[in-house]
Amino acid sequence: MATGNHTTVTEFILFGFTNRPEMEVVLFVLFLAIYITTLVGNLGIIVLIRVDSCLHTPMYYFLSNLSFLDISYSSAIAPKMLVNFLAQSKTISLAGCAMQMYLFAAFADAECLILAAMAYDRYVAICNPLLYMAIMSRKVCVSLISGAYISGSLSSLVHTCFTFNLSFCSSNVINHFFCDIPPLLALSCSDIHINEILLFTLCGFIQASTFLIIFISYAYVLAAILKIHSAEGRRKAFSTCTSHLTAVTLFYGTLLFMYLRPSSSYSMDTDKVVSVFYTVVFPMLNPLIYSLRNKEVKDALRRTLERKFCYTIKKQII
Repeated sequence: MATGNHTTVTEFILFGFTNRPEMEVVLFVLFLAIYITTLVGNLGIIVLIRVDSCLHTPMYYFLSNLSFLDISYSSAIAPKMLVNFLAQSKTISLAGCAMQMYLFAAFADAECLILAAMAYDRYVAICNPLLYMAIMSRKVCVSLISGAYISGSLSSLVHTCFTFNLSFCSSNVINHFFCDIPPLLALSCSDIHINEILLFTLCGFIQASTFLIIFISYAYVLAAILKIHSAEGRRKAFSTCTSHLTAVTLFYGTLLFMYLRPSSSYSMDTDKVVSVFYTVVFPMLNPLIYSLRNKEVKDALRRTLERKFCYTIKKQII
């Protein structure tokens, strides 16, 4: 990994948020609660979609995969972060750091692509309702999901390989709470010009292209909704899109801020605050966004709870 007079780095130290023990305990409790809520909320969405036949549609197939990705990339970050809040030694091995970066980047890129697929799904549902099931067939949905996972994995593999081919000779202390690309580039004493080009090109292509798909899809959706004469019809059509638009706005806003900037503009303290939102907080918010603002999900939850309640009462009577 290092050549010449450079010292070979075998582990990194994650600085985290603070070195004040009393604050670390408070942050541990806060982020533990957020992580548990993330797991419960997203697993709940996945189980609900699986058990309720009314949710066996392309839209909710994509949503269940979105919940899986939220669990996955949050779990790539949160457990190590929680351990470090209470640990004396905040080290992470070279292999562990590379794996954490790879998993997070792969799942985050896949989420961008699935959000774009969800926008296209809404476009087809509202603009071509009669052809919806023909266009969004099971084969098409599986292909879109598979393409998202494969593309995210390949993009992440490129970033990870090029990042860990750099030399880290001045320090092994990462001023961050996980192994992300920008803080590692800032730590390297090698020429990072190619890494910055790859970061801007690959991340820029995935984020910009998926954002463009989302924007165009919703431009058509908005035009179609405005043509609906009934106010109730417009409300129902738009209500199917608001949850997705909210999730897209939150997710893309922070990603674009984090990764489409030159390294000279990095401020680690600012970046850590922004990073904690899209790595830890947003995965918790997505189930709330989709359940609280989606009538079909709320109805499915009500039906499931009623069935469970009736089954419990019947079992007690017997």
